[in-house]
Parts: sequence; structure tokens; C-alpha cells
Amino acid sequence: MLLLALAITQGLGLLLLTDERNRAVRAALGLEAAGRAANVVLLLDSAPADLRTSILRAADSPLVRFKIGPEPEAPHDSTESDQVLRQIRQILGEPEREVRADVHALSVATLPMPDGVPVAMRPMHEAMMAGRTDPVELTLSIRLAGGDWLNVRTMFHRPALQFSPQALLPLMLMAVAVALIAWWTARGVVGPMRTLAVGADRLGRGLDADPLPMVGPSEVRETTQAFNRMKDRLTRFVNERTHMLAALSHDLRSPLTAMRLRIEMLDETEDSIRLKALVEEMQTMVEATLEFARGVAKAEPAADVDLTAMLADLVGDIGGVRATLAPSQPLLATIRPQALKRALRNLIDNAVRYGGVANVTVEKEPGIAVVTIADHGPGLPDDQLEAVFEPFVRLEGSRNRDTGGVGLGLAIAQTIIQAHGGTVVLRNKQERGLMAVVRLPVGDP
Repeated sequence: MLLLALAITQGLGLLLLTDERNRAVRAALGLEAAGRAANVVLLLDSAPADLRTSILRAADSPLVRFKIGPEPEAPHDSTESDQVLRQIRQILGEPEREVRADVHALSVATLPMPDGVPVAMRPMHEAMMAGRTDPVELTLSIRLAGGDWLNVRTMFHRPALQFSPQALLPLMLMAVAVALIAWWTARGVVGPMRTLAVGADRLGRGLDADPLPMVGPSEVRETTQAFNRMKDRLTRFVNERTHMLAALSHDLRSPLTAMRLRIEMLDETEDSIRLKALVEEMQTMVEATLEFARGVAKAEPAADVDLTAMLADLVGDIGGVRATLAPSQPLLATIRPQALKRALRNLIDNAVRYGGVANVTVEKEPGIAVVTIADHGPGLPDDQLEAVFEPFVRLEGSRNRDTGGVGLGLAIAQTIIQAHGGTVVLRNKQERGLMAVVRLPVGDP
């Protein structure tokens, strides 16, 4: 953008400068002829009549012709002749002297060879005129003191636009200087901003990273410093929450274990069996709730894992025809293996539990791995496709935890997948069944 603005402004300036130069050249050509004509008029007015022929013969040249006649040959004053008229009247010292000047273009492509040009000078004149167009004729008519008119004719070319290397050199030097400064400045800004973007993406995916270096302009350094402070606060918050939940888990396990031991010591009756089942269900719910709140996706280091091989192991664990994996190529992804394995297992288990079968496919898009888990079950109402990811929302309406669980499987799966920078959505298939679509980044940013 800087170079474009520079090119436009300097180009317009160069055109204006060239136009002014050409105007000056044209004015010089006309003023030179006007000065000669005015001086000839002064000579003719002060010389005897018998010397007029000699004066005109001495004033003539191959490019400028003088003659005296009873009528003016310039029919009227043209718009380009004002400066010429002022020049003539100033030299004559008579503002009221009748003077006419006409500038008009000639219809010929090039000027004819002027009469009187020596033979030796003709090649030089032709070479000078080669390639020039737009010939112009200037006609001057000045009334003499005796009432006759001095008619002067001269022909010249309008000078074309002239771009000299001397005029272009400063523009080129300025463009190079601006390009170097812009490149250096952009590099100092873009590099740290790209590092900041990568760091933000790593933080959003839960990947551990060192504090970002403080480089670049002051504004970028301040932004980087604020990002590092935010990262430290988030890390400290997560660690404090994890420690608190670990302590809470230990405190809750102790009384539940004590209750279970006391129940084991009781005689086996219908009430003791029901109480034991309630304690076990409570302990299962407590463990699942704490594991969900702890954020299992943030406790394991990331590693490069073949996602296709991981899905093959999960499908193989279920066995039989209840789970299948479509053939696909190896697909490496930077993930937390155990956490993501649990999330995918939850989705596959849900497909088998509610749809009877889990058909798994994995495909690669630019920078993204797409895992699809489809079943042949009854599907879900559209208004429940997002609600089932909320904690303690169960796909199955009974209170039997063997068939419906505690309602945290999909919530944990979504938490883990989102911690990897991915997404998971449920969709009803056009035919019978439900489909879970997981999209995961496949590279370490």
C-alpha cells in the first residue's frame, strides 16, 4: 500500500512537472520569435524605406520568414498567444500598437524542409525532426508606423512528454527506500503477531507452551505481555481447581468407603442390598462428576498419534459386528492420547448402546481430521441434539445406570474434544440413525 501510494503521488507529480516543462519550452519557442519580430519592427520604423528590403533579408532564416504587406496574415488572436502579444508590446513600448498572433496546428504529419537550409545541414535537420509529430505554425502580424503590416511566420513542433532518467532516478530510489522500510517494519510487526496468534491457538487447545518472547514494537510487546499474564492466571486457576477437586475427591471417597464397609458388615437383607446399591451409585456419580469437573483433557501431555490406529483399537475392543471402521490411511494428529481415546470411546459406546452398531469413518480435510460415528438407532428430536451434551442429561429415560449411565459421557467427550480445539455435533441421518461428527486439528500449531 505504501508503494502504491508512492507510485501514484510521484507519478502525478512527474506528469505535472513534465507538463510544466513542456509549457516552458513552447513558451520559449514563441517568445523567441516574438522578440525577433518586435526588434525588426523597431528597425523598420526607424530606418529609411529603401533599407526595408535589406533589413527583411537579414532577419530571414530557414525557420522564420519576414515580409511586409498591406493586410495582416494573422486572422485573429488565438488562446495560446497572450504571452507572445505581451512580449511584443513590452519590447515595442507601445501597449496600444495593433498586434495579432495566431497559433494553429498544421495538417501535415511533419514539417517540410525550410527554404534556404544549406545542403550540408539538411541531414542534421532531418535527423533532428525524425519521429516528431504535431507541427505548429505561429503567425504574427504587427502594424508598422507607416500603416503596413509586418507578417512573420515560423513553424515548430510541440515538444512531446519527456521522461528523463534523471527524473525517474529519485522516484526509483525513493521506492526502494520505502520498500525496505516497509518490509522491515512489517516484519517487526507481523512476526510477533503471528507468534501471538500461534500462542493463543495453543492455549485454546490446552497445549503447554513457554511464555511468548517480548519482541516487536511497543504496542505488540504490551499485547504479548498481557497475553503471558493471562496465560499465567489461567494456568494458576486450573491448577488450584485441580488441587481443590483432588482434595474434595479424597474427602468424599473416605465416608463413602466407610459406609460401604459398614453395609458389608450388616446382615444381607433387602434393605441392605438396596442401600449398598445406592452407595455404589453415589460413588460412581461422584467419581464421574469429579472427573468431568477436573477437566481430564488438561492433565496429560500432548503427543503425535495415529488417529486411524487409535480408532481401530477402540473398534476392536468392542468386537463383533457391533463396531466397524472404514478403511483409511494413517492420519497423524497432535493430541492427548488417553483423554481423546476416552472421548471417542464414549461416542462409540453411545452409538452401540442406543443404535445397536457404530460405523466409524475417518477422513482428512486441509488441517482437519473428520471422524464420523453413525448408528442405526431411532435418532433424536432436533431440539435435543445440543441438549444431550449438557451434564446429567441422559439419552435413555430410565434411572438404570447400567443402560443409561449418569448422563456425563457426552459432556465429558465434548469437553475433551473442545480442549483439543475441535468440535463435536450430532445429526440425524436422512435414513434411520444418528451421526456424531468430530472435527479435530491434526497439527501442532
